Amino acid sequence: MDVETANWRIEKILTLEEASVRAEELKKQGKKVVTAYGTFDIIHSGHLDLLEEARKQGDVLFVGINADATVKEGKGDGRPYLPEGMRSALLAAMICVDYVVVIQAPYHGGVANALVRAVKPNVHVGGPDYGPPESWPEYEAMQSVGAYGHWVPKKIFSTTELVQKIRSKNG
Repeated sequence: MDVETANWRIEKILTLEEASVRAEELKKQGKKVVTAYGTFDIIHSGHLDLLEEARKQGDVLFVGINADATVKEGKGDGRPYLPEGMRSALLAAMICVDYVVVIQAPYHGGVANALVRAVKPNVHVGGPDYGPPESWPEYEAMQSVGAYGHWVPKKIFSTTELVQKIRSKNG
């Protein structure tokens, strides 16, 4: 797919290594660093609610997203609907998001663990999917870096539900 990217905020999209260095610099400046992660396949209001809540937990928000191969592993063939370059650019365009990190790691727990271990946030935010922080796959990584878990328990509208709704109206 040929897409014009000249106006995209690609400077906000970092590698995992760049995110680690940037987060360390920010913490030395006294900034409170926050992380959140997800697939963010088709951005919707539930994602925005989660990210805005995450941003309120500190000064700088790093958002980890699953690389395309990781999404396919976890959600099956046909996913992601949008490639990682577009998903990361959409997130980078949001004012509440300071940095986006595309992560290639196992779908179940790997992306969150990699993000937490690299960025070493003060606060790591999770949505309703896994319950309270103690039950998150990345909880051990959070403890090892001293991160507090902030849970956003309200049910957000899922991409899968959105796609089903679109298909039922058009099918």
